[in-house]
Amino acid sequence: MLIPIQNLYYLLCYAWNRLPEQDALLTTEATGFHRPLDLLTHVLVTGTHRLLRRGLENAYTEQQQELPELRGRLLLAPSLSRDLLRRGRAVCRYDELGPDTPFNRLLLGTVAELSAVRSLPASLRRELRALRRRFPAALVPTPLSLTALRAMRRLRLPGAQAFLLNVCELIYHSALPTAEAGGHTRFRDFRRDERLMAQLFEAFVRNFYRHEQRRYRVLSETIAWQAAADSAADLALLPAMITDTTLESAERKIILDTKYYAAALRPRYDQQKLISPHLYQLYAYLQNQPTQPGQQLQGILLYPAAAQAVDVRYTLGPHPVRVVTLDLNQPWPGIAAALLALIEGNPT
Repeated sequence: MLIPIQNLYYLLCYAWNRLPEQDALLTTEATGFHRPLDLLTHVLVTGTHRLLRRGLENAYTEQQQELPELRGRLLLAPSLSRDLLRRGRAVCRYDELGPDTPFNRLLLGTVAELSAVRSLPASLRRELRALRRRFPAALVPTPLSLTALRAMRRLRLPGAQAFLLNVCELIYHSALPTAEAGGHTRFRDFRRDERLMAQLFEAFVRNFYRHEQRRYRVLSETIAWQAAADSAADLALLPAMITDTTLESAERKIILDTKYYAAALRPRYDQQKLISPHLYQLYAYLQNQPTQPGQQLQGILLYPAAAQAVDVRYTLGPHPVRVVTLDLNQPWPGIAAALLALIEGNPT
């Protein structure tokens, strides 16, 4: 199941909690990228240009240098050992404000590495080389690596930086060395990674509703088991129930579970059946979910459409339940309209 490239940008933006940029949208739709790496590189170039226009974030970094005047803290031992004081010089340690930050170094390193990837279109490589020259000359690039990415995650970067870090991370996870190596790199299509795409699909749906409607409060919540036991330790053995997306208003509460599977149905004894663990999980959420007086509770299982479209409705116990697929192969306005229609009207 492969999401068309033209829709991938929307999915990534919402998954990473950032609304699509209009200028990037226009270029993306006009260019017609054929591979995810080309799209990711374009998004990285566009976002980095915007960051550079606004100005790279500065931070204080510690410097140690031999100077003709005192600055910061005098380091007496190295100054004496080199007989600097008699010559009117000293080794000093001081903080200097500048663009030499871990994020800026990693961003530059990613741009530098991509500029050498021959499988990218020549026009993108030219943009990358021009972009690299716009960084401060003294900035030393950090190679894109898992260690560097994990270090960046711990910093909890804001806004545009967090978005670009996500792009860098997806570029890293899309790169695989060939068996014959020889310094060459091939890139896999991350859309085939079902675990990664399941995470992106879940975050995309939840953040789409956060941005595009105002009727419901949107969250992921932990549901407590309506259970009793001899001890708290026994209760602690119960597995956690954490919803993918909960939409709540005074009148209605929707528990929406996303499942990134190739099909919403599975063959069983020559018949097509719903996937039982998915339905059992949603049913458990509904059975253990307390509601406010006058509030209707509903469950939705949402799959991306692949082999076939599905849209069926049930009443399980007192709760309406809908199992439905979302066609990600249609133009974006149709996807947005389908998601909004899903939470409108009467669920029964």
